[in-house]
Formats: sequence, C-alpha cells, structure tokens
Amino acid sequence: MTTIDTKHQSAGQPVLEARGIAKAFGPVEVLTDIDLTILPGEVHAIIGENGAGKSTLMKLLSGHLKPTRGTVAMDGNAVEFHNPVDAEHRGIVLVHQEILLAPDLTVAQNIFMGRELRRGLMVNDREMNRQAAEAVRSLGAEIDPTVPVSRLSIARRQLVQIARALQVPHRIVIFDEPTASLTPIETEALLNVIRALRAKGVAVLYISHRLPEVAAIADRITVLRDGKLVTTRAASELQPVDMARLMVGRDMSKLYPEREDSAGHEAMLEVRNFSVPGYAKDASFVLRKGEILGFAGLIGAGRTELFEGIVGLRTHHGEVLLEGKPVRFKTVRDSMAAGLVYLSEDRKGKGLLLQQDLRTNLTLATLDRFTRGPLIERKRENAGLDQAITDFDIRARRRDLLAGQLSGGNQQKLLLAKMMLLEPNIVIIDEPTRGIDIGTKEQIYKFISELAKSGKSVVVISSEMQELIGVCHRILVMRSQRIVGEVTGDAMTEDEIVVYATGVKVNEAELYSAENA
Repeated sequence: MTTIDTKHQSAGQPVLEARGIAKAFGPVEVLTDIDLTILPGEVHAIIGENGAGKSTLMKLLSGHLKPTRGTVAMDGNAVEFHNPVDAEHRGIVLVHQEILLAPDLTVAQNIFMGRELRRGLMVNDREMNRQAAEAVRSLGAEIDPTVPVSRLSIARRQLVQIARALQVPHRIVIFDEPTASLTPIETEALLNVIRALRAKGVAVLYISHRLPEVAAIADRITVLRDGKLVTTRAASELQPVDMARLMVGRDMSKLYPEREDSAGHEAMLEVRNFSVPGYAKDASFVLRKGEILGFAGLIGAGRTELFEGIVGLRTHHGEVLLEGKPVRFKTVRDSMAAGLVYLSEDRKGKGLLLQQDLRTNLTLATLDRFTRGPLIERKRENAGLDQAITDFDIRARRRDLLAGQLSGGNQQKLLLAKMMLLEPNIVIIDEPTRGIDIGTKEQIYKFISELAKSGKSVVVISSEMQELIGVCHRILVMRSQRIVGEVTGDAMTEDEIVVYATGVKVNEAELYSAENA
C-alpha cells in the first residue's frame, strides 16, 4: 500500500473540491451543480439510489469524464484532468464498481500491470507474487497470486482489483461499491484497511448501498437524489433509516415484506450427494414448493459453483430430482426447459448482453415466442418490452437504450423480466441485490416474496446475512465446499450464521443432509 506524503496539508484544508459541477449526456443532465468538499484524513460517503449520479460524480473527480460545467480543485487550485492517468499522477485513485482486470493474466500480473517489478532487465515474478499475496492478505483473503483471474469468483476479483488500486501512490482513494460482493468478514477486513488509510491522512470517498456499513466507516455523508445534492451531514447525525429516507424521499423503515409461511410439503427440488469437482462436495438438500431457501457462506465456500453445477454450467456428479423425478442437466438450456432458471451473480458478464438493446436482452431466451416462421415479430417484442417495463418498474429514459446504459438496479430488473418469460417453477437468484440501492432492494424483495406466494420455489444465494434473514424461510450455510448447517425460526441470526460459516460451530455429521430437513 503506497501513499503520498500528506503531512504538509492543514487538517482543515480541502484536498479536493467540486464547485458547481454538472454533467450532461446529450440533452439529458444527469448531475446538476454539485458542491463537494473532501478533507484529508476523512472518509466521506456518497450515497443515493441507482441513477442518482454517484458513479458519474466519481468519474468526474478521477478524470474518467469531463464536466459539462463547474470546476474541480486540489489544494485550493483549479485543475483539469485530461484522463484517468493524469488524475492518478496527482494521487487520485478510483476503485471501479465494474471488474476491470485482464482475465487471462495471473493475480500478481494484474496487480502490477504497467508497474512490473524488475531485477535488472527481467521481470521479478517471485517478488511480485510475494507482494501480491501480501496485498490480498491485508484485505482478509488468501489467494494464490499465480492463478489466472478468470478462475476467481466475482468477490475475489473485487479484492484483487482493490489490491491493485492500493499499489498506486495515493492521496485520495475513491471506492465505488467495493463490498458489493463481499461477505461481512471480508468487508470488515476492507474497512480496517480504510481506517488505516484515514489514519495516514489519506482522503477516502466511499460509495455503498450498505447503509450500516456507511454508518460504521464514514465521517461525513453526502446524499444525492436524481442528480442533485440533497445534503451533506456529519455521519454521527444520521442513522441508516435516516440515510434511506433522504436517498429515496420516503419512509424506508420497513424494507422486507411480511414473511408468510407459504412453503408446502411437496419437494420441488431434491439434491443428493452432489459434487462439483474443486468447488462443492456431497451437498444434499430439499427445496419445497412455495419456499424461499437461503444459502450463506464466506467467499470460496462454493455456493455459486454448487448451483452452477446443478443447472448444467459446471462438471458435476450426484443426483438431482425435480418433483421426485431424476434429471441430469448437461447444459443450462436443459435446466431452463425443465422450469429451473438461474440468475447469475455476474449479471453484466453472464446475464445480459450489455452492448445490445433492452428488447434484444429481454426476448433472447424465449425468442421462439416472438417469431413467425423465420422472422422476428418486432411488434410483439416491443409489446413484451412495454409489459416488462411496467411489471418490473424498469426505469429507462428511452426504449432504445443499451442494457449497459442502465443502472445496476434496472439491469437486475431486466434480467428478472427476461427469466420470468420462461415461466419457471424454480428460481435461483445469486446475489439478487449486489450493487443495488435500497429503494430497488425493497422492490426485489417484494418480487421474491410474491414468487413464493404464487407457489414457485426460490433459492437466494447472498453475502448479505440480513438479506437472507429478512426474506428466507430457511438458510443453509456452506463452509469449505460443504453444507455444514441449517438455521430456521428464531435461530436465523447473523451470529448463528457466522459460527457455522467460520467453523466455530458444526453439526454432528459435519455436513447437512436432507434427512435433517
């Protein structure tokens, strides 16, 4: 971790300021006259719903975009960043929300890309591997620095990206949703790193939809809504419920819908002694009709890979039964045809075609319903899109937008709409609200609840324990590639989940089986 000396600064002198900064894309102004002051040695949180302008503001402050009007100043002097490299040379580092790593290069090669360590004329791979392992370890993870990034989970890629950013000499570090994929333990390790940065006089700008996390780390909080500044307040003045109210302009004290006991006795999905080589071992569980079943665990526990195996995305062995009948899915199309759909945690990489429009994304999996002979019926497609926009409250300025131009919350709604066209009986949702604002979270939770009430069965895989507790009827916990426990009823607490996930508590057989259900 490399910082630029900040001792010459006055503690009260802003290191970075935005003065009346605005940004328009064509005729649409997405950020309007924002004033922002960043002090050295403080953590300044920027919060707001998806589309509020948070990421746009961060890109303006780090040279990725140029303002339509207004100025940026450092140490009291107006500056103009020509590009991100220019901003980095001045000590401003942005940790992007999107994963921007070279998948075919190793962890160490990504961390030191463009700044390779050398021994004479040769690249010093041994030292880069050593330092890369230390950098990731400081974030609470053990990752082999020689492994290609393509083999890592989304959460581990995020940690590598953070480690890479912190290798750049920095006075100001901007974190855009850094913990969206992380479990509480990895999150706490990152927050400790941020506290260490603050203690060294580094200014930290922090964007997160996890409001308790914001309350725990921030010194000041700025709230944006619809591209405008709502307020900047001391963090000590705001509780998470106050932040939510300022973000959305309405009361958000009741985030989760009433949990009804809609689960029946009929087994819709049975998994017996199911393994995904290298990722999951001997998993057995039952999902019942109308049930919302949660899967918890730390990074690397094998939750995502287990379900990728079940739906035919990974090599696997073991038994899967749908409504009592044995099935074996060789491809994900097989599982979709059988009424089982999987919404990937990587909605940008695996769920949507970001460079295609909304209509194309919506109908891709069910295109046969929108064709007559060899021709696609655009009128029916457009009608389907209109219906999806209404049913799922997809907020798009225009119908011809690309999927990549939507906010994260609206991308998730589009993915849900796409999968629901398949009329599934079983829905598996991996990290349903990763990188999504609190208002959209409320909508997603209501949708999941309505699915169960309608008789569909739902699996929710999430790193947010409170999310699982709030929406699920039962929670299974994975550790070291195995299901190690089940929590239900009054036992569904964060403490109970953590003691299973960390190995403090295990059941008698060291793994859960369908017989305990």
